[in-house]
Amino acid sequence: MKIEQLYTGCLAQGAYYIESNGQAAIIDPLREVQAYIDLANERCAQISYIFETHFHADFVSGHITLSEKTGAPIIFGPKANPSFDCTVAKDNQEFKLGNVIIRALHTPGHTIESTTYLLIDENGVEHAIFSGDTLFLGDVGRPDLAQKATHLTQEQLAGMLFHSLRTKIMPLPDHTIVYPGHGAGSACGKHMSKETIGTLGDQKATNYALRANMTEQEFIDEVTDGLLAPPAYFPANVKLNKEGYENVEDVLKKGLKPISSKQVEALTKQQAIVLDVRHQSAFAKAHIPNSIFIGLDGSFAPWVGSVIADIQQAIILVVEKNRLKEAITRLSRVGFDNVIGFVDGGVEAWIKDGYKTSVVETIDAESFARLNKNNKLSVYDVRKPGEFETEHIINAKHTPLSNLFDHLKEFDASDKNYIHCAGGYRSMIANSILKKSGIHNVVDVLGGFAKIKQTNIETTEFNCSST
Repeated sequence: MKIEQLYTGCLAQGAYYIESNGQAAIIDPLREVQAYIDLANERCAQISYIFETHFHADFVSGHITLSEKTGAPIIFGPKANPSFDCTVAKDNQEFKLGNVIIRALHTPGHTIESTTYLLIDENGVEHAIFSGDTLFLGDVGRPDLAQKATHLTQEQLAGMLFHSLRTKIMPLPDHTIVYPGHGAGSACGKHMSKETIGTLGDQKATNYALRANMTEQEFIDEVTDGLLAPPAYFPANVKLNKEGYENVEDVLKKGLKPISSKQVEALTKQQAIVLDVRHQSAFAKAHIPNSIFIGLDGSFAPWVGSVIADIQQAIILVVEKNRLKEAITRLSRVGFDNVIGFVDGGVEAWIKDGYKTSVVETIDAESFARLNKNNKLSVYDVRKPGEFETEHIINAKHTPLSNLFDHLKEFDASDKNYIHCAGGYRSMIANSILKKSGIHNVVDVLGGFAKIKQTNIETTEFNCSST
């Protein structure tokens, strides 16, 4: 028996390859499926099943394409109602894979069809669970994403999740390995561990949601407390996963089209947007006016989903040519298939063709600290609420990147606005949004809060410890 976790850091997502006696199963595949086919071929195995734990909201899965390429059936859990041919498993239904068995445990709560797959090994031992978004390491799936589809409240779904965990998962042996659908960084939970593989015994001992003496109401209160609004693109991804999507190879072909500077100018007047995916330092030095920055070297796809939101939006890329396919592929993972091409020759060609560029003013942390000595600067912190609450600059206003558009009126129209995040990635995204929204008097604090902390600037933690 072989189990391999195929983890994608940008999405904080785990897909799984299980193999026994020449037969393989894939759980929650990414949209580009060739890696799974290649892995099976290398091991002289046949992909016999494609298991989906639920209809994913944060990425487009590869179940349909993989089934078309391999002939393997798609398996969903009870209550699933996709628009394509699949097997909707019954609760506790078993699927034989070589010498092992995969049992479908219906575990509703995150979504109504959420299913955990229990792997029973050659000796009949309950070896592992593939828990999708039902159970994470350190957390459980948020119960607010399926409300509209089910006409249930988040409290009702949380109640379902409470019983799913306690009747289907917690009775399993402590040695059972937990392979979750996501790790830290995913928007599908609140307190996920950076670890991506653990044991059920450890989770029973450390996961707040699995406390032995926890009441149902306590569980509902704690699981629903502090939930941030889900990214706007989530419903569109669920729809694609339920109804089908374009082959990613066709999406790639469309996006590989070079677009001249003159064409870029015309297309942006027709509502196309320019998405600059280079490093933030390159964007600060020179970029096409009104372009949005979201760098590939970060949580690229989720931030595209949060900032651009509309998966139908026509996108023109500014990208190093050797990373063009990567950019298109990663956009397709979250359903952004309408990449209509890339700026031929990049910013350098744009300048050569006589077009103007924009810049983002920057300042190092030490200089910023000196200027802000009397807490008189207009400072804006675009980190998450939890980060801001833990510690922030005394006079900073909290304008989280995830809902920055709701805060545009708060920025100073007459003076400079100093923007920072934790390390410099999110603040440059924020700066690009502000400039596109007509707020040009922005200054990016280089290195973000990590560098600011190394100065003598006054923060909430400093203030508390000094009293």
